[in-house]
Amino acid sequence: MREGYEGTGPGAITPDGCAVELYARLPVYDEPDIIAAAVPAGARILELGCGVGRMTHPLLERGFTVTAVDESPQMLERVRGARTICGKVEDLDLGETFDVVMLASFLVHSGDTEVRRGLLHTCARHVADGGCVLIQREGEEYHTDLPRERVDPSGFTVRMVSAEPVGDGVNSVHAEYEFPDAVWTQTFLSRPLTKEQFEGALAEAGLRVDKYLTEDRIWVRAVRVGEAA
Repeated sequence: MREGYEGTGPGAITPDGCAVELYARLPVYDEPDIIAAAVPAGARILELGCGVGRMTHPLLERGFTVTAVDESPQMLERVRGARTICGKVEDLDLGETFDVVMLASFLVHSGDTEVRRGLLHTCARHVADGGCVLIQREGEEYHTDLPRERVDPSGFTVRMVSAEPVGDGVNSVHAEYEFPDAVWTQTFLSRPLTKEQFEGALAEAGLRVDKYLTEDRIWVRAVRVGEAA
Protein backbone atom coordinates (compact mmCIF):
# COMPACT_ATOMS: atom_id res chain seq x y z
CA MET A 1 0.00 0.00 0.00
CA ARG A 2 1.27 3.49 -0.85
CA GLU A 3 2.25 5.54 2.19
CA GLY A 4 -0.69 7.55 3.49
CA TYR A 5 -3.23 5.40 1.65
CA GLU A 6 -5.33 2.59 3.07
CA GLY A 7 -8.48 0.68 2.21
CA THR A 8 -10.57 -1.93 3.99
CA GLY A 9 -13.44 -4.18 2.95
CA PRO A 10 -14.09 -7.26 0.82
CA GLY A 11 -12.01 -8.00 -2.27
CA ALA A 12 -8.86 -6.55 -3.81
CA ILE A 13 -7.58 -3.16 -2.62
CA THR A 14 -5.36 -1.11 -4.95
CA PRO A 15 -2.15 0.66 -3.81
CA ASP A 16 -4.08 3.93 -3.37
CA GLY A 17 -6.71 2.33 -1.13
CA CYS A 18 -9.47 1.83 -3.72
CA ALA A 19 -11.58 -1.31 -3.35
CA VAL A 20 -12.20 -2.92 -6.73
CA GLU A 21 -15.55 -4.43 -5.73
CA LEU A 22 -16.74 -1.13 -4.31
CA TYR A 23 -15.98 0.77 -7.52
CA ALA A 24 -17.70 -1.96 -9.52
CA ARG A 25 -20.85 -1.29 -7.48
CA LEU A 26 -20.87 2.50 -7.58
CA PRO A 27 -23.52 3.90 -9.93
CA VAL A 28 -22.82 6.11 -12.91
CA TYR A 29 -24.23 9.60 -12.51
CA ASP A 30 -24.23 12.41 -15.08
CA GLU A 31 -20.49 12.35 -15.85
CA PRO A 32 -20.80 10.63 -19.25
CA ASP A 33 -23.37 13.21 -20.35
CA ILE A 34 -21.11 16.07 -19.24
CA ILE A 35 -18.20 14.53 -21.16
CA ALA A 36 -20.23 13.78 -24.30
CA ALA A 37 -21.56 17.34 -24.43
CA ALA A 38 -18.04 18.81 -24.18
CA VAL A 39 -16.25 16.89 -26.96
CA PRO A 40 -16.82 16.02 -30.63
CA ALA A 41 -19.01 13.02 -31.44
CA GLY A 42 -16.99 9.84 -31.99
CA ALA A 43 -13.80 11.33 -30.51
CA ARG A 44 -10.82 9.16 -29.59
CA ILE A 45 -10.52 9.40 -25.80
CA LEU A 46 -7.55 8.56 -23.59
CA GLU A 47 -9.01 7.88 -20.15
CA LEU A 48 -6.39 8.20 -17.42
CA GLY A 49 -7.20 6.37 -14.19
CA CYS A 50 -10.17 4.48 -15.61
CA GLY A 51 -10.68 2.14 -12.64
CA VAL A 52 -13.27 -0.56 -13.36
CA GLY A 53 -14.69 1.33 -16.34
CA ARG A 54 -17.57 3.22 -14.70
CA MET A 55 -17.17 5.98 -17.31
CA THR A 56 -15.45 3.87 -19.95
CA HIS A 57 -18.47 1.71 -20.64
CA PRO A 58 -21.04 4.54 -20.99
CA LEU A 59 -18.64 6.42 -23.28
CA LEU A 60 -18.24 3.35 -25.50
CA GLU A 61 -22.02 3.08 -25.64
CA ARG A 62 -22.15 6.69 -26.85
CA GLY A 63 -19.88 5.87 -29.80
CA PHE A 64 -16.51 7.04 -28.51
CA THR A 65 -13.29 5.05 -28.93
CA VAL A 66 -11.59 4.71 -25.55
CA THR A 67 -8.07 3.77 -24.51
CA ALA A 68 -8.32 3.07 -20.78
CA VAL A 69 -5.28 3.38 -18.49
CA ASP A 70 -4.96 2.32 -14.86
CA GLU A 71 -2.14 1.12 -12.61
CA SER A 72 -4.30 -1.67 -11.14
CA PRO A 73 -4.58 -4.90 -13.14
CA GLN A 74 -7.50 -5.93 -10.91
CA MET A 75 -9.38 -2.77 -11.95
CA LEU A 76 -8.58 -3.26 -15.63
CA GLU A 77 -9.93 -6.82 -15.54
CA ARG A 78 -13.40 -5.27 -15.16
CA VAL A 79 -13.08 -3.09 -18.28
CA ARG A 80 -14.80 -4.41 -21.42
CA GLY A 81 -14.69 -3.18 -25.01
CA ALA A 82 -11.80 -0.72 -24.68
CA ARG A 83 -8.09 -0.96 -25.33
CA THR A 84 -6.53 -1.20 -21.88
CA ILE A 85 -3.05 -0.24 -20.69
CA CYS A 86 -1.69 -1.03 -17.23
CA GLY A 87 0.79 1.47 -15.84
CA LYS A 88 1.29 4.59 -13.76
CA VAL A 89 -0.49 7.52 -15.33
CA GLU A 90 2.19 10.04 -14.36
CA ASP A 91 4.84 8.03 -16.29
CA LEU A 92 2.76 7.28 -19.38
CA ASP A 93 4.17 8.01 -22.84
CA LEU A 94 2.35 6.14 -25.59
CA GLY A 95 3.93 8.03 -28.48
CA GLU A 96 0.49 8.92 -29.86
CA THR A 97 -2.12 11.61 -29.37
CA PHE A 98 -5.88 11.66 -28.83
CA ASP A 99 -8.75 14.04 -29.51
CA VAL A 100 -9.59 14.02 -25.81
CA VAL A 101 -7.51 13.20 -22.73
CA MET A 102 -9.56 12.65 -19.57
CA LEU A 103 -8.25 12.85 -16.00
CA ALA A 104 -11.16 12.10 -13.66
CA SER A 105 -11.47 10.75 -10.11
CA PHE A 106 -9.94 13.91 -8.60
CA LEU A 107 -6.44 12.64 -9.52
CA VAL A 108 -5.27 16.21 -10.06
CA HIS A 109 -5.46 16.63 -6.26
CA SER A 110 -2.63 14.15 -5.63
CA GLY A 111 -0.90 14.90 -2.35
CA ASP A 112 2.47 14.61 -4.11
CA THR A 113 3.17 17.74 -6.15
CA GLU A 114 5.56 15.86 -8.46
CA VAL A 115 2.89 13.25 -9.18
CA ARG A 116 0.41 16.01 -10.02
CA ARG A 117 2.95 17.57 -12.38
CA GLY A 118 3.45 14.18 -14.00
CA LEU A 119 -0.29 13.67 -14.42
CA LEU A 120 -0.79 17.03 -16.12
CA HIS A 121 2.26 16.61 -18.35
CA THR A 122 0.88 13.21 -19.38
CA CYS A 123 -2.33 15.00 -20.38
CA ALA A 124 -0.45 17.64 -22.37
CA ARG A 125 1.80 15.05 -24.02
CA HIS A 126 -1.09 12.98 -25.34
CA VAL A 127 -3.61 15.60 -26.48
CA ALA A 128 -3.73 16.14 -30.25
CA ASP A 129 -3.45 19.56 -31.88
CA GLY A 130 -6.86 21.14 -31.50
CA GLY A 131 -7.90 18.57 -28.90
CA CYS A 132 -8.88 19.06 -25.29
CA VAL A 133 -8.23 17.77 -21.80
CA LEU A 134 -11.15 17.07 -19.44
CA ILE A 135 -10.33 17.21 -15.73
CA GLN A 136 -12.51 16.43 -12.71
CA ARG A 137 -11.69 18.55 -9.64
CA GLU A 138 -12.81 18.17 -6.07
CA GLY A 139 -15.71 20.36 -5.02
CA GLU A 140 -14.44 23.56 -3.46
CA GLU A 141 -15.98 22.64 -0.08
CA TYR A 142 -14.97 18.99 -0.30
CA HIS A 143 -12.71 19.16 2.76
CA THR A 144 -14.96 21.33 4.93
CA ASP A 145 -18.27 20.85 6.74
CA LEU A 146 -17.29 17.36 7.89
CA PRO A 147 -18.43 14.80 8.74
CA ARG A 148 -21.24 14.58 6.19
CA GLU A 149 -23.13 11.73 4.60
CA ARG A 150 -25.33 11.07 1.61
CA VAL A 151 -27.76 8.21 1.10
CA ASP A 152 -27.67 7.19 -2.54
CA PRO A 153 -31.01 6.34 -4.20
CA SER A 154 -29.55 2.94 -5.13
CA GLY A 155 -29.39 2.02 -1.45
CA PHE A 156 -25.96 2.69 0.03
CA THR A 157 -24.58 5.45 2.26
CA VAL A 158 -21.36 7.35 1.61
CA ARG A 159 -19.77 9.25 4.49
CA MET A 160 -16.96 11.77 4.26
CA VAL A 161 -15.71 11.31 7.81
CA SER A 162 -12.70 13.60 8.10
CA ALA A 163 -10.01 15.60 6.30
CA GLU A 164 -7.07 16.09 8.67
CA PRO A 165 -4.09 18.29 7.75
CA VAL A 166 -0.83 16.31 7.58
CA GLY A 167 1.48 19.14 6.50
CA ASP A 168 2.50 20.99 3.33
CA GLY A 169 -1.09 21.77 2.39
CA VAL A 170 -2.11 18.11 2.21
CA ASN A 171 -5.06 16.49 3.99
CA SER A 172 -5.61 12.87 4.97
CA VAL A 173 -9.19 12.16 3.91
CA HIS A 174 -11.22 9.26 5.32
CA ALA A 175 -14.37 7.99 3.59
CA GLU A 176 -16.80 5.15 4.31
CA TYR A 177 -19.21 3.36 1.99
CA GLU A 178 -21.90 1.32 3.70
CA PHE A 179 -23.96 -1.17 1.69
CA PRO A 180 -26.58 -3.53 3.13
CA ASP A 181 -24.15 -6.45 2.83
CA ALA A 182 -20.67 -4.86 3.09
CA VAL A 183 -18.70 -1.82 4.25
CA TRP A 184 -15.62 -0.32 2.61
CA THR A 185 -13.37 2.45 3.85
CA GLN A 186 -10.71 4.48 2.10
CA THR A 187 -8.05 6.81 3.47
CA PHE A 188 -6.08 8.88 0.99
CA LEU A 189 -3.98 12.03 0.68
CA SER A 190 -5.40 15.02 -1.15
CA ARG A 191 -4.10 18.52 -1.78
CA PRO A 192 -6.95 21.05 -1.96
CA LEU A 193 -6.44 23.47 -4.85
CA THR A 194 -8.10 26.85 -5.16
CA LYS A 195 -9.26 27.88 -8.63
CA GLU A 196 -6.10 29.99 -8.94
CA GLN A 197 -3.79 27.19 -7.80
CA PHE A 198 -5.44 24.77 -10.18
CA GLU A 199 -5.11 27.14 -13.11
CA GLY A 200 -1.48 27.75 -12.18
CA ALA A 201 -0.80 24.01 -12.20
CA LEU A 202 -2.36 23.78 -15.65
CA ALA A 203 -0.21 26.63 -16.93
CA GLU A 204 2.93 24.90 -15.68
CA ALA A 205 2.01 21.95 -17.94
CA GLY A 206 1.30 24.21 -20.92
CA LEU A 207 -2.48 24.05 -20.53
CA ARG A 208 -5.21 26.59 -19.83
CA VAL A 209 -8.86 26.47 -18.90
CA ASP A 210 -11.11 26.75 -21.93
CA LYS A 211 -14.36 26.36 -19.98
CA TYR A 212 -15.69 25.23 -16.63
CA LEU A 213 -18.32 22.73 -17.71
CA THR A 214 -20.40 22.68 -14.53
CA GLU A 215 -21.58 25.46 -12.23
CA ASP A 216 -19.60 23.99 -9.32
CA ARG A 217 -16.44 24.07 -11.49
CA ILE A 218 -15.79 20.38 -10.80
CA TRP A 219 -15.57 19.49 -14.51
CA VAL A 220 -13.16 21.51 -16.62
CA ARG A 221 -12.22 21.53 -20.30
CA ALA A 222 -8.65 22.63 -20.90
CA VAL A 223 -6.65 23.21 -24.07
CA ARG A 224 -3.01 23.85 -24.86
CA VAL A 225 -1.79 27.36 -24.17
CA GLY A 226 -1.92 29.30 -27.45
CA GLU A 227 -4.61 27.10 -28.99
CA ALA A 228 -8.19 28.14 -29.59
CA ALA A 229 -10.91 25.81 -28.28
